[in-house]
Amino acid sequence: MLNSYGFDMWAKDYDKAVDVADENNAYPFAGYKKLMNAIYGTVLDRKPARVLDIGIGTGFLASKLYEQGNYITGIDFSDEMLNESKLKMPNAKFIRHDFRNGLPNELRDTKFDFIISTYAFHHLADSEKVGFLVSLLNNLNDDGRIIVGDVSFNTREESEECRKLSGDAWDKDEYYFVFDELEDSLKEKCEVKYHQFSHCSGILEISLLNKFNK
Repeated sequence: MLNSYGFDMWAKDYDKAVDVADENNAYPFAGYKKLMNAIYGTVLDRKPARVLDIGIGTGFLASKLYEQGNYITGIDFSDEMLNESKLKMPNAKFIRHDFRNGLPNELRDTKFDFIISTYAFHHLADSEKVGFLVSLLNNLNDDGRIIVGDVSFNTREESEECRKLSGDAWDKDEYYFVFDELEDSLKEKCEVKYHQFSHCSGILEISLLNKFNK
């Protein structure tokens, strides 16, 4: 069961644990830095931008955007993760909140240029992912983007292959994106693209209908 206590305990060592897995091209963080760099570059093309980071954690990515003059709002349900973020971004806005319950009420009518989330959406079942992503469209400016980086796959076959290779390391309590299964549920409501960065990671990019090429 997901709870904030485990994340509180992990907060100070989280970035180090991620680095080790990425350097070894190992599930679940293979491709992590490439994925983060891609999101960073996309947001930076439009700075200064209003950015909402869902599941901001230690602020690894958001702090880099903050340093470049972007306006950061971060939500997380772990006090210790938020404390780590606050040290890096003293003037950002932070809200302690569990995004599995949707956005906090104070953000329901707030518009953003980018809504980003990294390695957090796997705590939502697929049907919950779709519902939450569609609801977030209401919080985008006209040319805004939702960018979700996470453990993910193009196909169910790729997911199964990764699960077998990962053995006991595979987390059975997490729900990973399979793009060709989510695409049909999303494409009538928004523009959607998928970019793969490793055998177990990728970015789901979403905009309002007909906005990608404008």
